[in-house]
Amino acid sequence: MPKKWFQNWFNSPFYHILYKQRDDEEAELFIDNLCTLLKPAKESRMLDIACGRGRHAIYLNKKGFDVSGIDLSIANIKYAHSFENSRLHFLVHDMRHLFYINYFDFAFNLFTSFGYFETEKEHINALKSFRKSLKADGKLVFDYMNSQKIINKLVLREIKDVDGIEFHISRMVKEGKIIKTIDFEHHAKHYSFKEEVRDFKLADFERMFKLAGLEISHTFGDYQLNEFDINQSDRLIFVCKKI
Repeated sequence: MPKKWFQNWFNSPFYHILYKQRDDEEAELFIDNLCTLLKPAKESRMLDIACGRGRHAIYLNKKGFDVSGIDLSIANIKYAHSFENSRLHFLVHDMRHLFYINYFDFAFNLFTSFGYFETEKEHINALKSFRKSLKADGKLVFDYMNSQKIINKLVLREIKDVDGIEFHISRMVKEGKIIKTIDFEHHAKHYSFKEEVRDFKLADFERMFKLAGLEISHTFGDYQLNEFDINQSDRLIFVCKKI
């Protein structure tokens, strides 16, 4: 059976080439702002869900916290292993399946690391596993794209030249998904990958969080934690607690 798009694309070295310009300073500012808001105790245990190569988890650990990062990509976790220490660990794990129970003070799902699955039930099951990983007073920080702004300003076609590779990118909205197709040649071989992310909006998350046993305590629209505006905000960020 063919692998899902996210198993193929996130495990590919070309994913990291295309997105190499991602801003670590912005990611660290976001974590700093969240820590100012949430005031986690130094002994807090934190879970970074779909951690990628671990940039958020590594920074949280540098701030003194005990952090576990999980990701489905074997290549990402292999890379992240080199940063491990006694209070920073990385494991290959599917977010839809239960991890630890009642263990973490904070769980983070950042940078639109969600919305990949075929059914709403799979997404709700993932949220339930996030919830179960938290202690009774634990909190989930959930960071998604503002899909409405993306759709309003959708760039249908573009070409990006990165490290000598010419990435041909096309975008469309179809059947409740924002679909990006990435085509390119490398060493005389043609590659084609897809990203398919659900067009979830505020009302969808309100419904799914409730079904998963989570209650929204804060909603923000950017990494500076400004108010959410459906047409202007870049992000849709939630802080949730267990019901």
